[in-house]
Amino acid sequence: MTMILPGATIGIIGGGQLGRMLAMAAARLGYRTVVLEPQPDCPAAQVANEVITAAYDNPQALDQLAELSDVITYEFENVPVDTAEQLSDSKPVFPPCEALKVSQDRVTEKRFLAKAGIKTAQWRVVETEAELEAALLAFDGKGILKTRRFGYDGKGQYKFSAAPGETAAAGFAAVGNAPSILEAMVEFTHEISIIAARDQAGNIRIYDAAENVHKDGILIRSTVPVSVSSTMAGLAADAARKLLEALNYVGVLGVEFFALANGTLLANEFAPRVHNSGHWTEAACAVSQFEQHIRAIAGLPLGDTRRHSDCVMDNLIGDEWKSVPNLLGEPGAVVHLYGKAESRPGRKMGHVTRITKRL
Repeated sequence: MTMILPGATIGIIGGGQLGRMLAMAAARLGYRTVVLEPQPDCPAAQVANEVITAAYDNPQALDQLAELSDVITYEFENVPVDTAEQLSDSKPVFPPCEALKVSQDRVTEKRFLAKAGIKTAQWRVVETEAELEAALLAFDGKGILKTRRFGYDGKGQYKFSAAPGETAAAGFAAVGNAPSILEAMVEFTHEISIIAARDQAGNIRIYDAAENVHKDGILIRSTVPVSVSSTMAGLAADAARKLLEALNYVGVLGVEFFALANGTLLANEFAPRVHNSGHWTEAACAVSQFEQHIRAIAGLPLGDTRRHSDCVMDNLIGDEWKSVPNLLGEPGAVVHLYGKAESRPGRKMGHVTRITKRL
């Protein structure tokens, strides 16, 4: 077990908003942070102690990151596996490299979830247009085509709805003819997610499930508590626990699920990192998902995951950040902006969590 005490340095690969919030949580516990990020004006640069401005696979930058850091983590799942493995030769890297490998390929991820005893929607491997046509035939012309790698926030996806004129060729072209999977359409009643943490000794803490709303593949809102039954929320927590153990995981992860009307729960995907649907923990729990992750990778005791309030977290997307003056006037509203210089349609600029009830 690796324990680093306050005053040590945590390396973070990635300088986006998640890296920013991890650096802020680390600072609260007395740690220094160094961020590796290609963009010099990244959100994390405003709060980290040092920024290495270089590509994620730059050999000199990786040597520098390893030299400065006592432990290393990452804020997004598309970190090159080779980068994580190279760094792990000299310094502890959490979450483990295996979690990156599994999460970066949807086929590998689906197979891993099945092996861990976690159900998913039906799916088919799609390498060619002919395989896509066969998969669509099996799923009655409906499904979500997703690239195997590098998809996020609805990118790299195409929805088939069995509408007249839809063709496999058009859908495959829309994802760049890239190796993909076709997932069967799921008639779900709710989308929920679990944020869970595991430390180096194998202790696990799980936050309450959040109920999520997406638009165009982007998370819009997370609400806690969920409106599904406690039994279904418990099944989601059990699945997250299975996944943490199967991966021998260290740190925080997020798992997304579809809840069906018949009581079935299907996993959609997992992210080996702190997760957008867990931002509410910053305002409604004594220990946020960000601090929990720092505790886990630093070898410190995991914190209490109980929430002290009901809440609704809304992402501020595009120009919605301009409503901040009004939001700041709302009682119980906790606003967090990410310090991004430019707003664009679909870009997450911040979030607001509204405390709705004291328990």
